[in-house]
Amino acid sequence: MKRTSLGLIAGLACLAAFSAQAQQAEQRTVEKLYQDKAALSGHEVQVRGKVVKVNNGVMKRNFLHIQDGTGKEGSNDLTVTSDETANVGDEVTITGTVAVDKDFGAGYTYPLLVEKAKIAKASK
Repeated sequence: MKRTSLGLIAGLACLAAFSAQAQQAEQRTVEKLYQDKAALSGHEVQVRGKVVKVNNGVMKRNFLHIQDGTGKEGSNDLTVTSDETANVGDEVTITGTVAVDKDFGAGYTYPLLVEKAKIAKASK
């Protein structure tokens, strides 16, 4: 009985470690997000970059544009939605869910978007 209990406890510990690792956000560059957007749709990702544009309070959320120096015209600017905000020029790490071909209506259509992001500002 003792041996079975130890085996069960060890198995559960391994499963918990694997689950925690699987739930961690995938770290990507802006360019890589554009390249892999179809495969990443619905996945949680993490991107580090500089805030280049902010529009707060649009459709009950804040829209930020992040650039990290990767990508070319059309694949170098990532739009992010969040309840949180940052200022233009802030270095941030965002963690959120990838949405592809998102259409909010009223002219708000995005081929790639990271939604419901958490924003961590880099310390200076």
